[in-house]
Amino acid sequence: MPAYQHQTASARPKAPQSLDRNARPYDAGHAWAAAKPIRVLVVDDNRDAAEMLAAVLGELGYEVMVAHDGPTALRLFSQQAPEVAVLDIGLPEMDGYELARRLRKELPSLRLVAVTGYGQESDRRSSRAAGFDAHLVKPVDLAELLAALHS
Repeated sequence: MPAYQHQTASARPKAPQSLDRNARPYDAGHAWAAAKPIRVLVVDDNRDAAEMLAAVLGELGYEVMVAHDGPTALRLFSQQAPEVAVLDIGLPEMDGYELARRLRKELPSLRLVAVTGYGQESDRRSSRAAGFDAHLVKPVDLAELLAALHS
């Protein structure tokens, strides 16, 4: 089974051609490399952004699940038990803050990373209050995201 499973198509999206694994330190010698794949739940209502992030993480060896709203994320969470959740804040139906609170209640050890366009200090405070471990502002540097997944 591939590390990344697309929700609506049978083919796995390809990582961007510019991703040069030899140019960046994503190999087993670095702190964020894992002996076994880490399960990551990516939740973003921007389908292109979610699918691209999932494809890149999948190419780097993560097991990735994708949801585009809170209720779907909760279903995937209960079925797959991810170790990390990467959440957008501005989600339909249930915002990322509420989703984070619910996920944190279900699994206190879950690592929660906000990846959002909201970057004011008040947004960061709201993220901390909701239980996020990290708050990253889009566009996110891949090395910064990888560090947040493993911190």
